[in-house]
Amino acid sequence: MALEICERNYNEAELLLIGIKGSGMVVAEKISVYLKETYKGRIQLLSLSMDKKHPSAISIEPAADFTGKVAVLIDDVANSGRTMLYALKPLLNAYPKKIQTLALVERTHKSFPVDVDYTGLSVSTNLDEHIYVEVEAGEVLGAWMED
Repeated sequence: MALEICERNYNEAELLLIGIKGSGMVVAEKISVYLKETYKGRIQLLSLSMDKKHPSAISIEPAADFTGKVAVLIDDVANSGRTMLYALKPLLNAYPKKIQTLALVERTHKSFPVDVDYTGLSVSTNLDEHIYVEVEAGEVLGAWMED
C-alpha cells in the first residue's frame, strides 16, 4: 500500500498521513515507515480523534495546514464508510489538493458514499460478521472475523 501511495503521489512535495486514533493510527505509523524508504517528499503523521458512535467532535493533532496538500486518511477496517465520512469533515474546510483513503481491511457493506483508495484486503462478509484488527505495542498482529 505504501508503494502505491508513493506511485500515485510521486510529484507531490508533501503527504499528510492522518491515522484515525486507535488501530488506524498504528496502520498510519507503519505506512509512514514504509513510505520513508521510497517517497522523496516530506511526510507528516497526524492523529485524528473522534467518538465513532457519536462523531460530533473531531480533532486532528498536531495542527496542520491542509491547503494545497495531499491528505491520506487511514483506518484499520472500513465497514460502512461512516467513520471515514465523518473524519473527512475537518479536511473539507481546509482546501486540500487531494484526499485519499486507506484501510487495511475493507468490507463490502457500504452505507455511506466513501470509497477506499488503498486497500490491504477486501472481504465479503454478511452484516452480522465483524472484522477486528489486533494491534499491540505499535505492531499489527493480525485480523480476524467474528459473528
